[in-house]
Formats: sequence, C-alpha cells, structure tokens
Amino acid sequence: MGDEQGMTRVLLECSLTDKLCIIREQQYEIIIVPTLLVGVFLILLGVILWLFIRGHRAQQESPGLQGTAPVSTSRGLSREPTGQGGNVSVLLKETSVESLLRTSTHALATLQVPREQLSDVLEQIHSGTCGVTYRTKMNTGDPEKPKSVILKALKEPAELQEIQDFLGRIHFQQYLGKHSNLVQLEGCCTDRLPLYMVLEDVAKGDLLSFLWTCRRDVMTMDGLLYDLTEKQVYHIGKQVLLALEFLQDKHLFHGDVAARNILIQSDLTAKLCGLGLAYEVHAHGTISSTRAIPLKWLSPERLLLRPAGIKADIWSFGILLYEMVTLGAPPYPEVPPTSILQYLQRGKIMKKPSSCTSTMYGLMKSCWRWSEASRPLPRELRTRLENAARTADDKAVLQVPELVVPDLYAAVAGISVDSLSYCCSVL
Repeated sequence: MGDEQGMTRVLLECSLTDKLCIIREQQYEIIIVPTLLVGVFLILLGVILWLFIRGHRAQQESPGLQGTAPVSTSRGLSREPTGQGGNVSVLLKETSVESLLRTSTHALATLQVPREQLSDVLEQIHSGTCGVTYRTKMNTGDPEKPKSVILKALKEPAELQEIQDFLGRIHFQQYLGKHSNLVQLEGCCTDRLPLYMVLEDVAKGDLLSFLWTCRRDVMTMDGLLYDLTEKQVYHIGKQVLLALEFLQDKHLFHGDVAARNILIQSDLTAKLCGLGLAYEVHAHGTISSTRAIPLKWLSPERLLLRPAGIKADIWSFGILLYEMVTLGAPPYPEVPPTSILQYLQRGKIMKKPSSCTSTMYGLMKSCWRWSEASRPLPRELRTRLENAARTADDKAVLQVPELVVPDLYAAVAGISVDSLSYCCSVL
C-alpha cells in the first residue's frame, strides 16, 4: 500500500502533457535494452565471421578429395616411447651425417648385419620416392641354407633429414619388437652409406594379389592353396586383429588397414605391414602432409579430418572383411571416391555381398557404426570372430568369376595404379 501511495504521488506531480516526466520514467528501457540488443548482435556477427574464416582456411589447407585424404591423429595417442630403441627423437640432435651414423650404429649395435653377409644378387621388387626395395639372400652361417630377406635401401644421395627419418624407422621397428602377425625386422646396416633395413621376407606376397588369384581357375601354386572358404576368412581376420591389439597396447594405431597392406604365407599366416603412419605418429605426433590414404577405407572421423585412433582401424577392418569375402573387389563400387563422405553421412553402408553370410555381414556392420564409441575394440571383435569361426563353412569355396583389371580397380577404389604394381609383382 505504501508503494502504491508513493507511485501515486510521483504520477500526480506530472501532468499528462509533461513529456519530460515520461522520458525520465522510461530512460532505463530506452538506453539499456537497445544496448543489449546491439551487443548480442555484435557477438553473433563475430561468431559467424570466425566460423566462416575457419572453414575457408580449412578448405585452403586440406587437399581436395581426389580419392585419397590426409590423416588426423588422435589426442589420446601416446608419443612417449618405452623400451630399448624407443627414443627416436635423440637422432634429431645430430647435425652431421658422420656423427648421426656413429650414434645410430651404437644404439642399434645388436641389429647390425655385416654387409658381406648380404648377397650381391638383388631382385628389385619396388622403387619408391624414398628408395628401392630388393629381395636378396642373407648368409646365416650355413652356406647351404641362406635366408631370403627384404632389403630396403635409402636412396642416394640423401639429405640429413632423410637419413634421420630412415634411421628413425629402424628404431621404431626395434621398439615394436617381435609379433607373429607383424613383419619382423631382421637387422640393419647403418655404419656407412648406403643405409639398409633388413626385413623378414613373406615371399607369397600381399593379400590383395592372393585374393585376385583366387578368382582364377587355380588350385595351388608355389605351395599356396588358392581356395578360400568362409572359415579361412575368419582365420586371416583374427590374425589381423591380433596385430591391432598389439599396436593398441603400445598406444598406436595402424591407419591403413587393407588387403594391400597384409602379407600372406603358405599356411595362411597373415602379417600386417605398412606401418609408416604408425611410425610418424609415434615419432613426431603428427602425419606428413604428403601422406594420403585411399578414402574408401577411411572411417567418418578420418574423412572429417578429426582425431582418430584404434576405432578407425576397426572401421577399416570391416572393409577388409568385405575385400576378403568378395575376393578383392573394390569397396563401394557404385560410389565415386570423392562422394564417399556424403554417402556415409546419409546413413548408408555397403550392401551384403552375395557370397557373404548374415553372421559375417553382422560383423561388418558392427565395424561400420558411425560413432566410434559404438564400434568394438580389437579384442572384443576377435572374440566374436572366433565364435563365428566355430560354425563357419570350411568346405564351400568362395567364387567370383570376373577377373580383375588393375586400371579399372584403381579407378573405382580411388588409388593409384602405381601402388598396385608392387602388389601384383610380389606374387
């Protein structure tokens, strides 16, 4: 009541034609409300401009989608190497080739292979920008039983940074250690130039070439049976998952799981290779801007250039299952490589191949869940594969009548034909 009387007195002091009284009564509304509105408008304008500039800059920095894409690393990945040979960064402190080789030879003393143990007869199997890869023989002490090995030679002449990188890769292989489903480091020659990395020879070749040969009317060749069953697909897949578990335990992820990066032995032992991306993450915490991975094997987070980890490998593993059950068909055959992200954003995945069972397709679909958190971990997925293998068909041979034309495959898969020439020449 008191407040109402006070207000009455104020109003009685003004006449209805007194404009000054009306203005003073509403001065707070006139000043504060417009100020708040202007402030909110400026903030929104700033946010919109920031998002626009950020998106424009991202478009300029990222190469256009041409079938391959750069790689984004995970925030959760550890860059701290442990164990002997893990400290790759120590090599970067050296400033001359002589001191660098001296330091590395001492650090890699247990891996040094006398050059005279390596045969002068070299079979070139691949030539890349970093050097040449050969197959040769290594003397093991018994002249009757030389060992076939793969020799990776650093190109010459090489810059100091290239030598550092090559030595870093040897250190990384030493850090990884032994695993039956990874290609093993046999030794190295780093006392002087040229530098050599000596690797285990898996002479039967890569899985993609093996799958293509399975399409032909061939039973056996070089001791390898070219009849693949559903149960054998699970057998190979299990071994790849064991390798991924091993990498996960070391806080690494592979980044390029595909049939072209798996080597196969006569007993269908699978060995995961192509660990260049894992090395770059381990040594530098980032990926080289020149490294590109075929888009059709990438998970959505990788396509969106977001941080990725082992769950991205699980997505690619689902593509690998598709490759095996179709005997090396390119994924998403009806989708252009540059349209794969839009295809996945519409919630679409590959249809079940005619030669694929419902159980195997269910495993594929679990790998292709959009959310990383919804995908299984390597160990969980391996358990599911083992359970499926118990009831899998081990009699019916997978058959695809069409032979593969490498040029056509490369165009549909979104990869270069040159990258296939190495796969085809190995087998």
